[in-house]
Amino acid sequence: MRRLYCENTTCPKVTFAEQVPGLTVRYQRRTPPLQRIVEDVGVVLAGRGGSRMLRILNIRLSRCTVLSQLMRVPFPPLVTPRVLGVDDFALYGDTYGTLLVDATTRLPLTLWEGRDAERLGRWLREHQGVEVACRDGSLTYRQGITAGAPDAVQVSDRFHLWQGLSRRVQDIASAHRGCLPAALPPIGETGPALVEEPFENTVADTRSGRHARRLFEAVQALTRSGRSHSSVARELGLNRRTVSKYARAHTWQEVVRRPPRRPSTLDPYLGYLQQRWDEGQHSAKILHEELQTKGYLGHYQRVKMAVAPLRRGLPLDEPRERPPSPREAARWITTHPHRRSPYTNDRLPRLLGHCPELRTAHDLVRRFAAMLDNRDATSLQEWLDDLANTGLAPLTGLAGALREDRHAVAQGIATPYNSGVNEGRITDVKLQKRLMGGRAGVSLLRHRVVLIAHLRRRYADRPTVPPR
Repeated sequence: MRRLYCENTTCPKVTFAEQVPGLTVRYQRRTPPLQRIVEDVGVVLAGRGGSRMLRILNIRLSRCTVLSQLMRVPFPPLVTPRVLGVDDFALYGDTYGTLLVDATTRLPLTLWEGRDAERLGRWLREHQGVEVACRDGSLTYRQGITAGAPDAVQVSDRFHLWQGLSRRVQDIASAHRGCLPAALPPIGETGPALVEEPFENTVADTRSGRHARRLFEAVQALTRSGRSHSSVARELGLNRRTVSKYARAHTWQEVVRRPPRRPSTLDPYLGYLQQRWDEGQHSAKILHEELQTKGYLGHYQRVKMAVAPLRRGLPLDEPRERPPSPREAARWITTHPHRRSPYTNDRLPRLLGHCPELRTAHDLVRRFAAMLDNRDATSLQEWLDDLANTGLAPLTGLAGALREDRHAVAQGIATPYNSGVNEGRITDVKLQKRLMGGRAGVSLLRHRVVLIAHLRRRYADRPTVPPR
């Protein structure tokens, strides 16, 4: 390289260094190829991981230098998308962020902290040309899209619609928990081992049942007096969500979760235990030793607990089928009939025949599923009317929410647009957060999420070299 000197004493430039194209750049200590390596490693691995990878490549840079080089990388030129995806994600704690995605190219556009309508509307006004906006049922995003792009067609996501309906079905199953044992086969079909006590009788005398009843009565008494959920939570020392759950419930049984009985390795040996007990062998230690000779590998304590009912004159706690939980019953109802297992096909008709409320919910779910499968929203208004006239509080509330957003719901049913690409990008955002230990600021997270997507696309589109 040649170094030139200026002989003009009034010139502020004293020397001039000759630059070699592709090798040197003014005011840089790294060549362009090396600088691209540093930037790409920073995009993929961030600070500490990028520093370690560069050390393997014999490039010694601190994590702070890697991050500073990453933040200097300019964003790709932003092209206003025709189909925009909007969704929120958990940033940290109770703070959420907003992610915008081009649903056509599947590339993220930008993200920011918060999920306010004003900022979304301002972004849409600055980037005119959005024709379709995919979102969930959030009122905030609905208002932001309406203010920023009033001519855009809003599409409510099919997944969120189905998820909301499934949660309402689970609420109905929780409210009618006493009907769930009706799904079990009759006693004559599988023997007396399947006899199940009513849920209220088995839980009312337990510690968890008494605790749930006390909390339910306390929360209901305070909320009926006009107190807010926050003040009730402060007085009782509970989380606000817990107070809301107890306030929405009609009975205390709705908030009690019954843990299912897990299969035990001792179950195949219960008949032998009963036989030896009737023969006069009442020592749990000797019974455990005898079971070991028969192949039992469990602990002595399990055998001791198994024979405890026999000492009180009660029968063995034999394996018996538990009634479905509210979540399991809701899954039976929302699963497509052709995808249900024989186990479900045997028990679901019994449950629906016993509980007319769940039968009504099942019929409405199947009608909505038919609309989604056929992409036909012509019967949506009739379905919403039937949903509101069921007399079931969860479905009535859902009908009111869907009526307010019925145009977007109809578009979500009839059009192929959805927020699936948003959910995939949010998964990637969470991955980038965890790679940086959750300590990344919003600006750094935005840089990595946007740049790494374009980096992957660049290397995915690069043609592979055929082997020689």
